[in-house]
Amino acid sequence: MHHLLRTTRTAGALGVMLLALGCDTDAFAPVPADSGPASFAAAAPPPGLLVPIAVLGGSLSIWPYTGVDFTGTPQDPINLVFTGRSDPRSIRSALMSLDGDRTAFGMPAVYPFNCTWSDAIGDLQTGYNATAVWVGSAIQLACGNYGPIRFHVRLFEAGATTLGNAHFEVLIPGTADHQVLSWELAEQLVKVDFLRSGLLDHADPLGSTGPINDVPFREIPEQIYNGIPADLKSLIGGPAGSVSAPVPIGTDGQATVFNLAAGSAGNPVGSEQSFVITYGQVIPRPFCASGAEFLYVEGPVSLRKTVQVTAAGGLISEFDASGRLRLTPVNPQTGAPIGLTYEAEVSDHQVTSFNDNGGRIDGLQVQTELPRNVSGHGQKVVRLKVGLRGSDKYKKDIDCTP
Repeated sequence: MHHLLRTTRTAGALGVMLLALGCDTDAFAPVPADSGPASFAAAAPPPGLLVPIAVLGGSLSIWPYTGVDFTGTPQDPINLVFTGRSDPRSIRSALMSLDGDRTAFGMPAVYPFNCTWSDAIGDLQTGYNATAVWVGSAIQLACGNYGPIRFHVRLFEAGATTLGNAHFEVLIPGTADHQVLSWELAEQLVKVDFLRSGLLDHADPLGSTGPINDVPFREIPEQIYNGIPADLKSLIGGPAGSVSAPVPIGTDGQATVFNLAAGSAGNPVGSEQSFVITYGQVIPRPFCASGAEFLYVEGPVSLRKTVQVTAAGGLISEFDASGRLRLTPVNPQTGAPIGLTYEAEVSDHQVTSFNDNGGRIDGLQVQTELPRNVSGHGQKVVRLKVGLRGSDKYKKDIDCTP
């Protein structure tokens, strides 16, 4: 989920996850590094695929996915559509005002099914709304802790409608990244919680868009799938036992439509969270690699997010992640060092807001190998900005010192 460094799933990292989840597994194999330099800025055209969906009072056309830029490359499927009193701030307030007791709907009183909702730390994403403008994930929510598993929702304004993606995911130990395990399980949790909220239209509470996105959508790498407990495999509808190939993430390809007759009566509140994640695994060198290069990355990264509510009812959030890591070139098969250790600085800064005029996101990720002027060291900078009325921008620059 949160890509300070793109990671491969190593045996060492998996061992930590198994300690948390309580199961056995095989070793991880390496995966390819970042595909290389790319740089572009938006005057962004619309994505290529728009689909019609029926909503109260008519229909609208949407892009049925989220993205990480403006290319129209799908990242996550849209599986939530809110109509009626559907301001994203009201959706946030409604979910955050609920307790974790879902036993009346058949969910056990154990984690993560007794989780409560809070503001989420997560990568910024793009969406395309019904008024023909790009929008950003200014509001993100999580049910459960950052790790080891949680439910995660991103919301996107779409005129009088709000679009969303919900997914159930696992934190890859030794990283700040998450792996999606299920779309459907998270969609069902949100459905249960809005049935509990009392905000749905009694005459027509829930509907469906019909098929709008690909079935299945994305995959779970086999090394991660083989490391999760049998009960969790069953819960997400996956095959029993070990697999030798990636497992498709099942979905019915449809989004649940929530017809909201009322807005949340709960008072919107701010939040603050901070914690440290310690890296400790082998990854492909993320950029400036000459052939197949692998690094053992270790060290702490601090994460902090605050969300404030303005006097006018707007939301303003700020997120910072930063760390100084040690990088050692290694043989990925044995883990043995094959070069001298050097350092890198990583940072991620996000500012988002949502008010009566809509949402805005502004994110900057920087990874710098140190010392900066040493031959072969490089820097990667990614900037994403989605604002009101034409201030959209995406840019990725990779600078490698000769």
